[in-house]
Amino acid sequence: MGKIKIAVVGCGRISAKHFEAIQQHSNSLELVALCDTNKKVLNEHTIKFNVDGYTSMLEMLNSAKIDIVAICTPSGLHPDQAELAAKHKVHVITEKPMATRWKDGLRMVKACDNAGVRLFVIKQNRKNSTLQLLKRAISEKRFGKIHMVNINVFWTRPQEYYDSAKWRGTWELDGGAFMNQASHYVDLIEWLIGPVASIQAMTGTLARDIEVEDTGVMNIRWRSGALGSMSVTMLTYPENYEGSITIIGEKGTVKVGGLAVNEIQHWKFEDRKKYDKQIQDASYETTSVYGFGHPLYYKNVIDVLQGRADPETDGREGLHSLEILIAAYLSARDQVTVSLPLEY
Repeated sequence: MGKIKIAVVGCGRISAKHFEAIQQHSNSLELVALCDTNKKVLNEHTIKFNVDGYTSMLEMLNSAKIDIVAICTPSGLHPDQAELAAKHKVHVITEKPMATRWKDGLRMVKACDNAGVRLFVIKQNRKNSTLQLLKRAISEKRFGKIHMVNINVFWTRPQEYYDSAKWRGTWELDGGAFMNQASHYVDLIEWLIGPVASIQAMTGTLARDIEVEDTGVMNIRWRSGALGSMSVTMLTYPENYEGSITIIGEKGTVKVGGLAVNEIQHWKFEDRKKYDKQIQDASYETTSVYGFGHPLYYKNVIDVLQGRADPETDGREGLHSLEILIAAYLSARDQVTVSLPLEY
């Protein structure tokens, strides 16, 4: 087959990672169109990439020949834009979180199912070399019974960050520290450890002038019996400090830390495996909390569309972390323990 024709909607902060991935896979992908409501930003990008630009996604879908669209817009816009693409028989890649409301996440999956198109949800941190080794150790049951899990996201977002765009820090379009900044870490809760039984959460807007939380804590009980917690803040002084996960089991203890789970800081198991020697090589330097997983994620997208693989993170997989997020917000709002699943 020929190159997969891709368009990008939203040319803001995260789109750079998508453009890098598209360029790295230029043998398989062809960027054919861009869409952004900011005419200045759109013009800069259309000149840079020498493609057509549109201020209307509908106009773009009606005018350009597109196989798949990458949605890099504010989170609350993802559902309508995914549904619009699906109606035009265009596959969808959406950034995290897939939606800010549970019903909207379900709507996205249903729309793509009905249209017979694929829905991919970006979870690039799963591709980190450090987390790949951790996932392997869990899959091989090296921890034995997992007893406790702790996740920390200690980053900083100044008021200027939230003031840079009207949608930032709003319930409808953005979500707070859990939903936006820590979304990829929420994804680790089920992807690594398994189905969640119940959640207790507290959130607070302690220092920023925004609608949503800048700080939150979550207690988690997994169906396996494991207990854990997640602590998130965007108020760390003076800069991003830590993104980590610690797992304590009957036969192993591991901490993957650093700025963004990029360093294996502790790795002890009762048994030994040859790949244990890889833990130093798996750690890497990073100045970005985004990591380097977008090109690897795009590789799976290409393989799926070319019939060589199954999707690693599709819409239904994306719903897992959205469900945990919504449960946390319900728990914090109502001061109750919320059991999962949210609906049967």
